[in-house]
Amino acid sequence: MATVTAGNSEFDRDTAVTRRAPGVYDAHLSAGWTIINAVNGGYLLALLGRALGDALPHPDPLTVTAHYLTASVPGPAVIRTELVRTGRTLSTGTATLVQFADDGTEVERIRVLATYGDLAALPDDVRTTAEPPALPPYEHCLGAESAPEGKPAIPGSTAIAERLDLRLDPATLGWAVGAPSGNGQMRGWFGLADGRDPDPLSLLLTVDALPPTAFELGLRGWVPTVELTCHVRCRPAPGPLRVAITTRNLAGGFLEEDAEVWDSADRLVAQSRQLARTVLVP
Repeated sequence: MATVTAGNSEFDRDTAVTRRAPGVYDAHLSAGWTIINAVNGGYLLALLGRALGDALPHPDPLTVTAHYLTASVPGPAVIRTELVRTGRTLSTGTATLVQFADDGTEVERIRVLATYGDLAALPDDVRTTAEPPALPPYEHCLGAESAPEGKPAIPGSTAIAERLDLRLDPATLGWAVGAPSGNGQMRGWFGLADGRDPDPLSLLLTVDALPPTAFELGLRGWVPTVELTCHVRCRPAPGPLRVAITTRNLAGGFLEEDAEVWDSADRLVAQSRQLARTVLVP
């Protein structure tokens, strides 16, 4: 595996934005981060996070909330940002991403409200009862493109899988062999396929990059995100991340996913909650 640094990876190239005017950015949504035909919500969150990082006076996302209004498609897009408030330690802004229909009509895809700060300036005091997820060793977990011990690869892998180094806990993979546990849990090791180390921006992708917990609940179909909030707690250490996602309640065709992301130093570096809609297939 080739190791690259932040700024030199496919993720960085595909989340690049070009400032056209103050608060206005041109972007291109890469087909490499799609699931079936839709652009992944975590990738979109990172793309808007990149624009906000340029527009706001503080460097790091602390909390980012996105409402997904329509399904984004690969191709050109425009991001518009607005500074809402700035202070000594925090700044808050909004961002919208729009694309254009064939007749030129503007279609808003996603709207974000975010607060940025400086993670390096936060105090070191940590008091937590949270614990890292218990995962089998990396080599005993299942990858999307290949599997140890002759097991089948994860079915339904799409373009985004080629850009991720994802190894899932076999205990959360009953759905892949037609025997979902019903527990609504998904756990695994996570990294980018080109070896880029994690940073605050890539954590916005990480929280929405595992297969949906709906699969382990026995559902088949598309699970589009309605709303996603991510809290970035500290800068992750180099190395693979561990991700645990849980759904406790599916009702009325909607479910929540609560995610925790832990780094190689056993620190909780990001948390998220999203509301998603279940679109079943026969």
